[in-house]
Amino acid sequence: MSKMIRGTSVSTGLAMGAVHVVTTGVDAVPVFTVAPSMLQAEVDRLGEAVDLAMAELDRRHKVVATQAGSKEAEIFIVQKLVLQDPGALKEVEAKILVERVNAESAVKALIDRLTETLNGLGEAGSRGFAADVAEPWKRVLDALLNRNRETILSGREPIIIAAAELTPRVVAYLSRELVLAVVTEIGGRFSHGAVLARAMGIPCVVGVPDLLARLEKGMTVIVDGDRGKLLLTPTDEDKAEFQKRLELHDQRAALLAGFAHGVAETKDGFKLLVKANIEGLRDLDTFEIGTTDGVGLFRTEFLYMERDQFPSEEEQFRIYRQVLERMGDKPVTMRTLDIGADKTLPYFKTPKEPNPALGWRGLRISLGWRDLLRVQLRALLRASVAGNLRVLLPMVTSLEEIREVHKEFDVLRKDLIAQGYEVADNVPVGAMIEVPSSFLTLKHLIKEVDFISVGTNDLVQYLLAVDRDNPWVSKLFESYHPGVLVALEYIARISREAGKPCGVCGDMAGDPATAIMLMGFGFDSISAAAHFAPEIKYAVRSVTMNDARELAKVLADQAIVANVRKGLEEFAERFDLRGDALRV
Repeated sequence: MSKMIRGTSVSTGLAMGAVHVVTTGVDAVPVFTVAPSMLQAEVDRLGEAVDLAMAELDRRHKVVATQAGSKEAEIFIVQKLVLQDPGALKEVEAKILVERVNAESAVKALIDRLTETLNGLGEAGSRGFAADVAEPWKRVLDALLNRNRETILSGREPIIIAAAELTPRVVAYLSRELVLAVVTEIGGRFSHGAVLARAMGIPCVVGVPDLLARLEKGMTVIVDGDRGKLLLTPTDEDKAEFQKRLELHDQRAALLAGFAHGVAETKDGFKLLVKANIEGLRDLDTFEIGTTDGVGLFRTEFLYMERDQFPSEEEQFRIYRQVLERMGDKPVTMRTLDIGADKTLPYFKTPKEPNPALGWRGLRISLGWRDLLRVQLRALLRASVAGNLRVLLPMVTSLEEIREVHKEFDVLRKDLIAQGYEVADNVPVGAMIEVPSSFLTLKHLIKEVDFISVGTNDLVQYLLAVDRDNPWVSKLFESYHPGVLVALEYIARISREAGKPCGVCGDMAGDPATAIMLMGFGFDSISAAAHFAPEIKYAVRSVTMNDARELAKVLADQAIVANVRKGLEEFAERFDLRGDALRV
């Protein structure tokens, strides 16, 4: 019989398929049930991982023996002997076969037992030995986790991803062609991972209790991103109902697709630029470039997150150039490296912080680690002649930071020209408004930047003092808080008075009624996932600018969130922003 589990919807849509559990690190090893028919395959996976770990130890032994001497390389011989211990291998195999659990969790259990037993002896030498004994099995665990990832990347059958948490590192290797939906045990609606899933148009449900313990590898599930539900082992009747709802979804999408091309212009001739947010070059293959007015946000950090080392200047240059060439004369806004908090790089160790959301992240890292900034800026400047480039700085908190980047720009431009490179005469530099200090001092900041882009996801987080990745408080994250609307109205007004372009590239820009409100505030562009463009353009063409300004005025004067949401809902129904009339 089928079983329904409720969670929280973070991205709408429907999907049905086989489930596959993923993880991104040793600290979050998945534990799930293996079907009896697949137990031997799981034992075989273990054997392959042990062989890979042995081969890696052989390789390390040769390298260290050559570079440092045979004595220093003896540790790898010891670690090979640890993996050859038949007792330990039988213990792991028995756990897989008897408890019907996946190989990763069985290896992790062995590592925990060995560490606890040897550390319990209390002496420093014993604790060191515990590390030596556990290390080779950690290599086996790494091999299992990497193979799991490779299976997804190389697979041909679309699957549904299940994970403990939807982190950016999980999302970084999701393929739109292969991933039907994502479900997780924890996570908030506005966490970085959830935002990215929405941007990719992948149905997603988070906060599903005891999710991994309820799953078997390959189990068929239905994900209902509209209602925030997960259906395990659906019946034939469930599958038939799913197909009916999926057909209605597809019909609506097909009707709205006809409005994707052309300019988004109100009935009285006011235009709103509708741009796309992208994570990489491959995203340009997921939509027609003619349906957008450019790229409003290129999240360059994904070039770093998808690799096992820092991308070189040459590698970045080639990717940036290809994006600019593909977009032609349309503007492409590339945000400089924005890592920190939950967006981490496995090869770049940042300090452990008690409150990462308020820590070393965004532009702070780039200015603190100047070589990172200089390599990226050189690549961007070299690529600038290939198209219409704009550079966006994340997490700006002061005018001093902007001036520091301008100094780097000026020096690098001169160096590149002296080295014989072509550089565009004008590369606009903009500030991302995400923290209270940046909009409270906007009158000063705006004099030294060429444009403004509002990142509403972090702006809301910092205005409301709510860590959007913290499940304990994520329910308090509210984009339509009256304080947020006051800040947005102020940012648009100051930008307009200064004669500088201003747009919104945060998550709330993807909602049609909200896009109209932002237009009413005075923003001249919005940037969202490309698949939102048809709905937003349809909405803009359904109203006048006076309608938009009246909506913005009414909502900015509300005292509670419920009234803001009610006003948006009533406006959407009044002007048929969802396109229900198209079906008649």
